[in-house]
Amino acid sequence: MIKKQLENSWLQRIGSEFDLDYMIQLNQFLLSEKSIIYPESQKIFQALNETPFEKVKVVILGQDPYHGPGQAHGLSFSVPDQVAKPPSLLNIFKELQSDLSLPMPKTGNLSPWAQQGVLLLNSVLTVRQSLPGSHQNQGWEKFTDKIITVLNQERQNLVFVLWGAYAQKKGAYIDSNRHFILQSSHPSPLSSYRGFFGSRPFSKINEYLVKTHQAPIDWRLS
Repeated sequence: MIKKQLENSWLQRIGSEFDLDYMIQLNQFLLSEKSIIYPESQKIFQALNETPFEKVKVVILGQDPYHGPGQAHGLSFSVPDQVAKPPSLLNIFKELQSDLSLPMPKTGNLSPWAQQGVLLLNSVLTVRQSLPGSHQNQGWEKFTDKIITVLNQERQNLVFVLWGAYAQKKGAYIDSNRHFILQSSHPSPLSSYRGFFGSRPFSKINEYLVKTHQAPIDWRLS
């Protein structure tokens, strides 16, 4: 986990975090892990590297990376091309299809969204293979809180998408006078029928972006 891996606009704002005790301890924890960790090291900060600070329009907050082989590539809810779509992502695509009448994407790779300003940020940026939540409470939450704080304070008219209780708790301090907060249940099969389906997040995001004189997101995927 090397600070130089971070895109420059983010490095200027949060680079000092790497010198704090909690990040030094987190780095030591990652180095001491004997198991396989996902995503691979060069993809840990992929969300930040694909969406520079000034380009962020939307933040979709996830929990931690997928824990199966080949799934995690540093973007919340996303999987690389040719990888089977996990259930939550399938439900996101079902809602996308219903909301905007778009065809069901063949790929689960959300990089085209990231490149348009959708920050696909997990609260925890690494996980042990086959053990979801295994890297929680090691420091990542404090680091990603810093990311959200900087966005909340230095930017205006962002959309924060908080799906489920975990994301809503993490985003509780976001200033709703400066930003648009979209909340619903999580797209997981366990909770998607409690308010995620029918919430129309994609059209609501674009309506807000247009209203605040920003270019809307093209949500289509190949």
